[in-house]
Amino acid sequence: MPSPIRFRQALVRPPTPSVVDGLRAVDGPDPDYARFVDEHASYVAVLQAAGVVVEAMAELPGHPDAVFVEDAALCIGPLAVVLRPGAPSRAGEADAIVGDLEARFPTVGRVSEGFVDGGDVLVTATEVLIGLSARTDRTGAEALLAALAPTGLAVRIVETPSDVLHFKTDCAIVDEHTIFSTGRLAASGCFDGYDVIVCPSGEEAAANLVRVNDVVMMRTGFPATEGILTKAGYDVVTVEADEAARVDGGLSCMSLRCNW
Repeated sequence: MPSPIRFRQALVRPPTPSVVDGLRAVDGPDPDYARFVDEHASYVAVLQAAGVVVEAMAELPGHPDAVFVEDAALCIGPLAVVLRPGAPSRAGEADAIVGDLEARFPTVGRVSEGFVDGGDVLVTATEVLIGLSARTDRTGAEALLAALAPTGLAVRIVETPSDVLHFKTDCAIVDEHTIFSTGRLAASGCFDGYDVIVCPSGEEAAANLVRVNDVVMMRTGFPATEGILTKAGYDVVTVEADEAARVDGGLSCMSLRCNW
């Protein structure tokens, strides 16, 4: 099966001025659009430096959260699956990505019932974990399970802590056998059988990492996490994502890492 950490391509969608109206669980300051653009460009540059060919899809100004492309689709090797984002305002993002996927992937499936966000899906070397959350329900998770049958991967539906937006808000894969996780998610037992590196207390917002080829990309501002990962032998690259965080965005959701 394709490696969950090795990628040749990535799809991104540039932020538009409407991103200031993006969804957020807690009211707070709007993101600064100009700074968001700069942060997104730096994010893309890190992917490229890691050996990934990055292709930008068309802007979707009518969809403030469209920059978070991972919620609209899931890519595993030659298979792409169009998802059903759980927020009603994001439904159009799934429709918009169909053509981009069909132009690149030999097989494109679609979740047609329930709701499932890509931010709730963690792909490892042996299985796919789908976290139930406020954005992903059991009907959607089971529909995705069926859509993933061609991969031959086991699929496991697990619970996301009630106060966490997405499953991957609290975890990431850092190598073929190792998960980086917050303590609250690791305590659930969903990663039994894996090596687990527990996120330092107080730095839970750092848990949404991205392992891309030989580097681990993480947000700036979390020195304890950076130190732990560096000491463990990972090549860590930091990138600012403060503006994305204002609208509940993280590093993993701003790209679809692929091998089409």
